[in-house]
Amino acid sequence: MPRKSKLDNLNQVHGKVENPVTLDQIWGDTGENKYGTLNLEDYEKYVSDLNKSDLQAHAVKVGLVPIDDRKTLVARLKREFVKHVSQYNVKPLDKKEPKLSKKVKDILSEGR
Repeated sequence: MPRKSKLDNLNQVHGKVENPVTLDQIWGDTGENKYGTLNLEDYEKYVSDLNKSDLQAHAVKVGLVPIDDRKTLVARLKREFVKHVSQYNVKPLDKKEPKLSKKVKDILSEGR
């Protein structure tokens, strides 16, 4: 009876991160620091409660050039907020193997 090798019991770990993340996320940033929330309704309520000068100051704080038109500025802030949130809500990649015909599998296995 052949003896089982100890190598058969080992698991190999790769260093690849399955979901792409930013460097800030690696350091523990949850994304709430910039806007205070990741919920769109909460952010919309916060922005609607600001007066014009506070709204422009908030735009500068998040990295936008403040403009005079309130409606356009609010739309820009919401768009930037949605972009920011999407960086922290990354969907996992699908790992479905494509369905290949027998002929294609035979061609791909020729190099083995």
